[in-house]
Amino acid sequence: MSASVKRVLPRGLYGRALLILVLPVLVVQLVVSVAFLQRHFEGVTLQMTRNIVLEIRLLMDAMADPGSPETRRAAAEAVAGPLALDLEWDRVPDADLRVFYDLSGRVVIATLRENIAEVGPVDLSDLGRVRVGLESPAGPVTVGFDRRRVSASNPHQLLVLMVATGLLMTVIAFVFLRNQLRPIRRLAIAAEAFGQGRVLTYRPSGATEVRAAGHAFLHMRDRIERQREQRTLMLSGVSHDLRTPLTRLKLGLSLLPEDADTAAMLRDVNDMQILTDAFLAYARGGHADEAAETADPVEIAAAAVEDFRRTGAQVALVGAPAGLSAPLRRHAMRRALDNLIGNAVRYGRRAEVSVALDGTSVVFRVEDDGPGIPPERRAEALRPFTRLDAARNQDRGSGAGLGLAIAADIAQSHGGTLRLGQSEALGGLMAEITVPARRGGTTEG
Repeated sequence: MSASVKRVLPRGLYGRALLILVLPVLVVQLVVSVAFLQRHFEGVTLQMTRNIVLEIRLLMDAMADPGSPETRRAAAEAVAGPLALDLEWDRVPDADLRVFYDLSGRVVIATLRENIAEVGPVDLSDLGRVRVGLESPAGPVTVGFDRRRVSASNPHQLLVLMVATGLLMTVIAFVFLRNQLRPIRRLAIAAEAFGQGRVLTYRPSGATEVRAAGHAFLHMRDRIERQREQRTLMLSGVSHDLRTPLTRLKLGLSLLPEDADTAAMLRDVNDMQILTDAFLAYARGGHADEAAETADPVEIAAAAVEDFRRTGAQVALVGAPAGLSAPLRRHAMRRALDNLIGNAVRYGRRAEVSVALDGTSVVFRVEDDGPGIPPERRAEALRPFTRLDAARNQDRGSGAGLGLAIAADIAQSHGGTLRLGQSEALGGLMAEITVPARRGGTTEG
């Protein structure tokens, strides 16, 4: 199917199903109607026109009697009167005339010419009157008569019945189709919400196939929820259990005399504490119970930038358009920005943060002047527990490899995405979080 045809077709399942159902009905009705009416008009018109042929032949026989032209014309007038034929002497139509939708007129002209050799041009431009030009023994003459004598009247009752029946069946099909597609739409809404981290109440309904798909979705959702709960419980339990011995180790080391060995062990304990906190943050991820609310993306980005600047980091907010709003989980989005900005200032000397509107989406962009990540390894960098130390400066410190994974998880829970690229302004890594936007309190798109 060509792209031009796809552009004019409905994009939704409802519109396409309605098109598939209604278009064939309309086409079949149109074809059957035209074929039936044409056959009806042709058969009846042919029979009625043959009756007029007999009358015109009788008129021609009257003009064939010996005598002067005046006598022949008088004889023709005497015959035409009882037959309800009008005669116009010494004039004929210039050419055959017929409106384009006059299907029976074509049969009238063909039948007259086939049975009467003297027939000339036929004028059917007036749908209520027929004018036939003849070359008669008494001279050129135009014979006129009522159109209803050669054509059946339009079957209005049949047409009205067909249109009314078609409209009734279309309404019935519309209602039936809506009832059949409603369960599919409910399933699509539940699946989309689950992809954004929300669990909606859903009960399978509709046709057998739709119910089967609904039950399969519920089973899949339950399995994913169990796996997510198990992951959260495992990471939370391990992290929680590690905090107690870490605290004892830190307390014990603080009581020892300060030397190089003690300082090294304290650094190891602090690194383990950082890893433990990262595991807990990943366990919470973007699936916390925090509800989404309409928020100002610029305000969240500005607060994150200001906190990093207080620590001495070279971070700047370079793009902040006014009037933006989006449905966001404030704390989750702040955590994602903190991770991205933390990576930027860890592996680069300075970072720039911007917020922009791109069509129907808000884009949070964090750029740095560090070494960046090669294109072939960017997908790998988004996976949990992945550290690309070969591509990033190890002397700046390394985490648990969960920062980008948490940010991607949070972006997905908002119905958006996290994309990595190369910064055109600073030359290092560019990380973009794209989420659906609102402007002026109305959802765009």
